[in-house]
Amino acid sequence: MQYTQKVIDHFKNPHNQGEIKDADAIGQAGNPVCGDVMKIYLKVENNKIADVKFETLGCAAAIAVSSSLTDLVKGKSLDEALAVTKDQIVNYLGGLPPVKIHCSMLGVEALHEAIKEYKTKSNK
Repeated sequence: MQYTQKVIDHFKNPHNQGEIKDADAIGQAGNPVCGDVMKIYLKVENNKIADVKFETLGCAAAIAVSSSLTDLVKGKSLDEALAVTKDQIVNYLGGLPPVKIHCSMLGVEALHEAIKEYKTKSNK
């Protein structure tokens, strides 16, 4: 299975990895078939993602997807972040092997869950 250099870089040196203790919202998604689980933490200010971190248990692709997703949404409005697609993540990483594309969907699902939680809690 071939990974792009960008996938390898994000796997070896993930960006924004960790937990936000006082997160405004947390979203989680998992795939019972492959065992990957992603958790996304959001800190929101003025309807923008001021900080985002992740904790992922999974393969290299899952960790690279989580890392790149945080890069793509940090500083964006919640609506802009909701518009990020799995295809954008895959393209940002320079591609993923076909059997690993599902990892990109997990990242999007976890992000959407976090934003949904934030909007529910803040009535926005």
